[in-house]
Amino acid sequence: MFFEAIHPTWQIWLSQLKPTLDAIEQRLLAESGLTPELNQVMSAFEDDPLKIKVVLIGQDPYPTKGDAIGLAFAMHPGRKIPRSLKNIAKELKNDLPEVYVDAESPDLSKWSKQGVLLLNTSLTTLAGQAGAHSKLGWEEFTIGALSELAARNKLVLILWGTPAIMLGRKLATNAEDGQIHLIESVHPSPLSAYRGFFGSKPFSKANDALRSMGLEPIDWSC
Repeated sequence: MFFEAIHPTWQIWLSQLKPTLDAIEQRLLAESGLTPELNQVMSAFEDDPLKIKVVLIGQDPYPTKGDAIGLAFAMHPGRKIPRSLKNIAKELKNDLPEVYVDAESPDLSKWSKQGVLLLNTSLTTLAGQAGAHSKLGWEEFTIGALSELAARNKLVLILWGTPAIMLGRKLATNAEDGQIHLIESVHPSPLSAYRGFFGSKPFSKANDALRSMGLEPIDWSC
């Protein structure tokens, strides 16, 4: 189910990781309280990876049941907005005042249709238990996918928080010169947002980097 749900190009690139993904799927079929729903777990891999030009790396899905939709930092419309997403919307509006932002229910899924990969390194967790699946094997799969992507595409990586920054720097080290541009700051969590996330201007910096790489900028409306 999981492997078959991803885009055919991803299937070619990640064929060597199919046993890993199948093993994770079998373990999750026995779990209750999974988030996101099983049919949304692979949402980040449904679009053509050849079109991806920006990657926003998260850690794991929102643990509140009903929030996560399989795309990092994105949420179901109409839900109470998580504090990290509220801070993302606030920084976006300050960074690009001309961009429309629904502060009550921003729809980040619009970004994924323009070549923005919203990827958590762990694609599932349990309701009410952040990080519950951090040892399940997801990182082998998602980091493997990012490595395949970085070997093929010019990318801007938006990295929020130490784990994402460390991963992004590793990917950049292994890529050809000029292939990857890094945009780094602290995480938008309310615990750290005022220590460098606000004012970091990741969205305008990403568009500037895309233009410098000969790629079309993103319409960050959400």
